[in-house]
Amino acid sequence: MNDWAVGMSTGCFYETPIFDCLDTISSAGFHLIEVCSHPAHLDYHDTELVKKAAEAIRESGLEPYSFHAPFADHIDIMSLDSGKKQQAIEEISLAVRAAATLGVRYFVIHPGPEKEFGLIDTRLQRMFNAADALNQISTNCRDLGMAIVLENMLPHLSFGHTRDLMWMLGAMQATDVGICLDTGHAFLSGEIESVIHKLAGHLWMIHASDNHGSHDDHAPPGEGRIRWRSLLEQVDRSGFGGAIILELAGKGTIREIMAKIVQGRAFLRDVSRKIALS
Repeated sequence: MNDWAVGMSTGCFYETPIFDCLDTISSAGFHLIEVCSHPAHLDYHDTELVKKAAEAIRESGLEPYSFHAPFADHIDIMSLDSGKKQQAIEEISLAVRAAATLGVRYFVIHPGPEKEFGLIDTRLQRMFNAADALNQISTNCRDLGMAIVLENMLPHLSFGHTRDLMWMLGAMQATDVGICLDTGHAFLSGEIESVIHKLAGHLWMIHASDNHGSHDDHAPPGEGRIRWRSLLEQVDRSGFGGAIILELAGKGTIREIMAKIVQGRAFLRDVSRKIALS
C-alpha cells in the first residue's frame, strides 16, 4: 500500500484570514496544504499580502502543495463572448502569479464556470473555448514553475463527467496537464467506481470528501456513503503517487473544523493500514 501524504485544503477556513489558521494547521500535524483563493482568506490581487502569506507558510513549517483557482459565475473561460472569456483568463492569470509567489507545485482549476448551460448546440464551442483558455493558463503556469491540474466538477455542470475531462485532455495542446479527482463530485456523478481506471494515467491529486449521494456535503471520509476501501484499493493499483488533500466543509470554530479534518485523516490512514494487512 502506498504511503500517500495526506494534506488539507485551507478552503475550510475561507472566511478567515490564512494568517489566523496556519499555527492550528501545523499543530495538528499537517505538512501539505492547498491554499484557498477566496479573497477573505487570501486576496490574490494583493501582491504584498501574498508575499507575506508565503513567508508565514514557510515559517509555520508547511508546504504549499497546491493553489485552488478562483471560481464564480462570472469567471467563465467557456464564454461565447470573447471579452468575457478574456476577462476570465486575466482574472485567473492573477491567481497564477499569486500561486507562483507562494511556491506551489500545482494550480488546481475548474475547467468550466459555476453555472449550467441550457442550449446544447453551443456546448461544443464552449468546450473549445475552454481548451483554448486552459492552454494559455497552462503555459503561464509552466513558465512560472507550476503545473495545471483539472478538477472534475459537479455532475450538473460542464466537466462533471469523466468523458468531458478525457475530451479536454485530448483537445488541449499542452501535455503537462493532470487531473485532480474530487471524490465527492465523482460519487454524485455515479462514476466513483470507474473514474480511477479511466483517469489513472493522468491522476496527480485527490480531493477527498464524503457525502450521502444528494449534496456536495464536503463531509470527512467515513461519514458518508463512499466505499473508501474499494476506492483506495483502486487508487493503489493505479500506481498513484500524488497527495490526498482533505477538502472539507468549514462549519464551526477553527478548533471544531480541525477536529473533523484530523478525524478524516485518521480514517484514511486506518483504511490504508487495513488494505496493507489484507
